[in-house]
Amino acid sequence: MDTELKVYVARMSRDGDELSGTLDDSIYDLHDEYLKPFGGLRYELGAQMFGSELLVRGRLEQDFEAACSRCGQDFDFTVKVPDFTASFPVDEKTEFVELTQELRESILLTLPTYPVCREDCPGIEKTEKEAPDIRWAALDNLKKG
Repeated sequence: MDTELKVYVARMSRDGDELSGTLDDSIYDLHDEYLKPFGGLRYELGAQMFGSELLVRGRLEQDFEAACSRCGQDFDFTVKVPDFTASFPVDEKTEFVELTQELRESILLTLPTYPVCREDCPGIEKTEKEAPDIRWAALDNLKKG
């Protein structure tokens, strides 16, 4: 797997280039024990020149292992960016454009703030019954009377 993705502007065909492949997980460097990427960042992109601008569009996917924010169980999920778009100014001196950072940021911005293993996850189940709070007993009696 590659650790970076570059578009070589001088070598591009007139109609643009199609790019696909996988980038290594080391591009993330998250330092988070509860969220870990695996399998590499998969991309399918089209790059095309428009005057002095390089336009890159396509799809991105990355698998993650995470701890559910409700129940704490480990689970896997996939972050998908179906409409990645980035534009870069270029001139006659531009040899290549580095895309790795843009791809990385797009995936990270799509990550859920609080990942859950499933939408209906009930969270951590109580194992002991809590003692009733006697401060509310007077109000409970009003309901009954």
